[in-house]
Amino acid sequence: GSESGVSAPLEPTGTHTTSPLHKGSRMDEQRCNFPPPLKTEEDYIPYPSVHEVLGRTRPFPLILLPQFGGYWIEGTNHELGGTELPRPPSPNTRTKLECNTTATLFRKHFLGKEHFNYYSVDTNLGHLVFSIKYDVIGDQEHLRLMLRTRLKTYHDVLPISCLNEFPNVVQMAKLVCEDVLVDRFYPVLYPKASRLIVTFDEHVISNNFKFGVIYQKYGQTSEEELFGNSEESPAFVEFLEFLGEKIELHNFKGFRGGLDVTHGQTGAESVYCNYRNKEVMFHVSTKLPYTEGDTQQLQRKRHIGNDIVAIVFQEESTPFVPDMIASNFLHAYIVVQVVNPCSDNILYKVSVTARDDVPFFGPALPNPAVFKKGCEFHEFLFTKLINAEYACYKAEKFSKLEERTRSALLETLYEELHVNSQAIMGVGGEEDKLENGSAAGGGFFESFKSLIIPGKSPTRKKSGPFSSRRSSAIGIENIQEVQEKSSRDPSPNTQKTPDSGHVSQDPKSDNSDQSSPEVLTTAKN
Repeated sequence: GSESGVSAPLEPTGTHTTSPLHKGSRMDEQRCNFPPPLKTEEDYIPYPSVHEVLGRTRPFPLILLPQFGGYWIEGTNHELGGTELPRPPSPNTRTKLECNTTATLFRKHFLGKEHFNYYSVDTNLGHLVFSIKYDVIGDQEHLRLMLRTRLKTYHDVLPISCLNEFPNVVQMAKLVCEDVLVDRFYPVLYPKASRLIVTFDEHVISNNFKFGVIYQKYGQTSEEELFGNSEESPAFVEFLEFLGEKIELHNFKGFRGGLDVTHGQTGAESVYCNYRNKEVMFHVSTKLPYTEGDTQQLQRKRHIGNDIVAIVFQEESTPFVPDMIASNFLHAYIVVQVVNPCSDNILYKVSVTARDDVPFFGPALPNPAVFKKGCEFHEFLFTKLINAEYACYKAEKFSKLEERTRSALLETLYEELHVNSQAIMGVGGEEDKLENGSAAGGGFFESFKSLIIPGKSPTRKKSGPFSSRRSSAIGIENIQEVQEKSSRDPSPNTQKTPDSGHVSQDPKSDNSDQSSPEVLTTAKN
């Protein structure tokens, strides 16, 4: 079985084993010093520091929880008994990728089939876009209903035989969400409405991912040491080759994850993998530019510090503490420690840690959490990485960002449906009239791009469907994350970073400027 508990693999140090009375007073002091968040007393029993652990005898744990908590850990047992070999993960768990099934429902069940769309505004739920379809499943008639609100999409399939009488549209909406208060919905008359609706529904889907890869040498316990590594050992090179293919960045045509493919400002090469039709670009700490004299190595941190999930590769036993790296974005780490490198029997120990508000994500680590190098571990690792990112979106920081993004996009969708439906009936104003079949000149797609793509502002120019493939499902890359020490004055360079690699959803285009860094905006805030 897997271990997903929150306890540290090591006991607290002896200096802190005081009586309950003293422990209570110590808790009060710590609450003064460390106000957020206030939790139970158990959270405040300090774990041993990494330096304390390094003074003990090996083996050390792969991960050490921060002394004042805030993270959970999975996979603390790495002991193989005698000649025991690691068992491959069971097939039914290792390949399950998490996905947002609601996002694809409209394309699967409505698009290209007879259905009806409506819109309205609710005093509590905000803008509403409602899709209704008559379905025959087996020999039973059903209503398939999808109601989009600013917080979520409700979906239900109701047998008509269960209804006393055929409901009107408002009654249907109440069947799928009883909080609906509107007294009427307006029919969508615009012929291209389904194209706009499916674009909205699928804005949370991304087939592109960027992950950090951090090389931790023996005894390294600080961010400066981790980002200061430039040489790659044979064991690390071997691991990078296992992850994906080494690619030349210059003129690279795939998903670039924010790396410069024109002027070489982010290094000459990187590691890339196409996994199940998902493009994955790795930000490898040792391949990003090294700047002499910069202890923080901001050229490296500006990329890895903006990732949400990172791999930490350990060649020798030194615990990784998740708060070693100061970043508002990094929420989960998969720590991999090699055993028997550069041999015929390479093994990888694995531990996982994530912030407390990140829900557990599969596939679960085996017990002991040790893998033999090979296809099964590759499949496991990539599934775990992608699921980690989706789980991180549910953390408070990212879920709030997604709510704002969704609300703004839904309002734009509502306006587009309303303006076009009015124009079809000839009742809109001059500014609302259709222009080449699209009122307001494709405003939904332009507004969509302004929210998702850095550096774009809302325009009302004509445009086809959005053509920017994002590196995260909720447009995280619109917020710059470069943590700088307060003792340093920010240099002009630190205010810019190349956009986070928005190659298009249509692989043929990339409408972000690859040749120069952009200042990332906070369009979604």
